[in-house]
Amino acid sequence: MNIALVIGKKNSVGVPGKNIRKLLGRPAAEYAFIAAKYAGIKKIYVSTDSDEIANIGKGYSSIHIVRPPELATPEALTEDALLHAYEFIKNDLSEKEITSITLLFCNNPAINVNLLKKAIDFVSNTNEYDSCFSVAKYDMFSPARARKLNGEKEIKPFIDLNLLGEKVSSIRDSQGSCYFCDLSIQVMKPSCFDQMNDGQLPFKWQGKRSKAIETDFGFDIDTEWQYVVIEHWLKKKGFTENSIPWK
Repeated sequence: MNIALVIGKKNSVGVPGKNIRKLLGRPAAEYAFIAAKYAGIKKIYVSTDSDEIANIGKGYSSIHIVRPPELATPEALTEDALLHAYEFIKNDLSEKEITSITLLFCNNPAINVNLLKKAIDFVSNTNEYDSCFSVAKYDMFSPARARKLNGEKEIKPFIDLNLLGEKVSSIRDSQGSCYFCDLSIQVMKPSCFDQMNDGQLPFKWQGKRSKAIETDFGFDIDTEWQYVVIEHWLKKKGFTENSIPWK
C-alpha cells in the first residue's frame, strides 16, 4: 500500500500562519492534499496541531494524527514528529504492508504530481534505493558562493573552499552543478522510518541511498519573498483559483 503523510504546524516563526496563508485562493496546506489525491494515493494521514489544517485534510478523507505540543515547537525536530506519526500509522494499518510513504509539507505547494507518480512507482519497485527525492538545480546558491559573517560582520567563506578543488572561480557553475533537495517530492520505503537514526543528514528520513528526480524549482516556504515565486510556479503549471492542472 502506498500512503501519504502530510505534516504542518499551527505556528511558524519565519512567516506566521504560513501553512494556511492563501495562494491562488487556497490555503498553502491544501496543495499537499491535492498532490496526494491526484497522485492516486488512497490513504492519507495528516500530523498537525492545527484544527484548520486538520479540517482541510477532512475534505480529502485524511486521518488526523494529533501532533503533541512538544513536537510543535520551533525547536522540535522533523524526524521526531515523523516517528510519532509513523507509530500511529503502523497501529492503524495493522498487518497491511506499507510499500511507500509519501511525505508532503504543508508549506511546500510546488508539488509536481506527474513527477510524484514516477517517484512512487520507482520506490515501489526498487530494492537498491531507500527513497526518491526531488532536487532543483541552484548554481547561484552553491557552497562556493555561500558566506558567513563573524562577530565584526567580516565576510568569510561558509566552508573551506579548498575542499572544492581548483575549479572554483567567479563563474557561477565553475565548481560543477549544484543541486538542492527542494522537499516537494519525498517518497520513502518504511525502512527509512524504522532506521531513522541511520539516515543521511540533515534529512534523516531520506535513508542511506536516495534517488534524485529533477524538478524545475521550488522550496518549502519560510520567508515572505518565496510566496511570489511559488505563486509563479503554480500559475506556470496551470493552477488558477478555479482549476487544478492534474485533473
